[in-house]
Amino acid sequence: MLKPKLARVVFAVSVGAVALLIGCLPEISLPGEDEVPTPEPDTTLDQTMETPGVTSDQVVFGQSVRFNEIGTGLQIGIEAAFNEINSRGGVNGRKLSLITLDDDYDPAKALRNIDRFIEQDQIFAILGSSGTPTVRAVLPVTVEEGIPVIAPYTGAEFLREGALDNVINLRASYKQETQAVVDYLVHRREVTRIALLYQDDAFGRSGYAGARQALRTHDMEPIAVGLYTPDTNAIKSALLDIAPAHPEAVLLIGTFEPVVTMIKWANRTGLHTQFYTVSVAGNRHLLEQLGNGGAGVYATQVMPLVTAETEQIVLTFENALRAYDENAEANFYSLEGYIAGRLAAVGIAACREELNRECFLRSLQNAQLLNIDGFRLQYGENDNQGSDAVYLTVIGADGAYHPVETLVESAS
Repeated sequence: MLKPKLARVVFAVSVGAVALLIGCLPEISLPGEDEVPTPEPDTTLDQTMETPGVTSDQVVFGQSVRFNEIGTGLQIGIEAAFNEINSRGGVNGRKLSLITLDDDYDPAKALRNIDRFIEQDQIFAILGSSGTPTVRAVLPVTVEEGIPVIAPYTGAEFLREGALDNVINLRASYKQETQAVVDYLVHRREVTRIALLYQDDAFGRSGYAGARQALRTHDMEPIAVGLYTPDTNAIKSALLDIAPAHPEAVLLIGTFEPVVTMIKWANRTGLHTQFYTVSVAGNRHLLEQLGNGGAGVYATQVMPLVTAETEQIVLTFENALRAYDENAEANFYSLEGYIAGRLAAVGIAACREELNRECFLRSLQNAQLLNIDGFRLQYGENDNQGSDAVYLTVIGADGAYHPVETLVESAS
């Protein structure tokens, strides 16, 4: 079993320019003046090569996402990181490329994508794929084929428990996000009547289990529970399950559309309470759809605010994003994708010229403490999750996210 991740409450985020890596891992070159464009993915790779996706001058990654704000943001962030690295010659002479396919948050389509990645594209590793149900569906295939799964966009516990030697997580878990919210409500706001609402799929159930466990650490149970079917806004019945209990706070575990619907209906029906949601829903669309009714809604994040210009990782990311596409949107998802791309490059660099999947995974699993421009990651024995960072944000009257505090610090 993997060791449990422990939360520590802090009130500040460390800042300052730091090296890309610490320890014995080789340094990865960053962009300079002689920039070259990111190469297009080569789908005619040598079929006789020893390691799929690796040639003398290229490493090919695959990504399966839904083409929405999350998936597109992750893709843009990874490509910005690869463009940054490739502009200085790549890693150990190899350029990094990404093939991204749409799975529409459908496990069956995700399985078709992984089949194509294996049979046609001959990818080296999966990088930055999103969706708990879709990642769960393809995981057995990646285990059987020995394909590394790097920085999946999900905080589900099944990726953090058991002997998953091919998975390297980047972000904090849903369990940590919900634990941080419950701790904040109990310790900072002295709230005791907490209701839960979640969507009935692998993602929602994972967050719900984490929230129930978090409440039990305070000898509490949810005052009410509501659930709804994924990809639907018909959640009035879930609201009716919650409203009679008059909760002081409601923790919403779902994608942004039903979260928006829930909050709007609650406001219409006079349910005056505090709403908290997790990072999956805490995006730009939540701000836009809630409009003036969003002020006072809280959302946990696992990445720093992209407006936090005192964070070195944010400054580096924004420079890389502008160099890749000056019109690309900087948001939580593209920042997470960027860090994922940088993390993948760390593993490749450590293997030098003799790159294979085993060395790549081992180099990250044994990396201990990594410092990517101030964003700290720590791996080790029985610990395949790099960051524990959880940030609490609140929507202000100006319709923007504002930091409340850092609930859980990253690796130290």
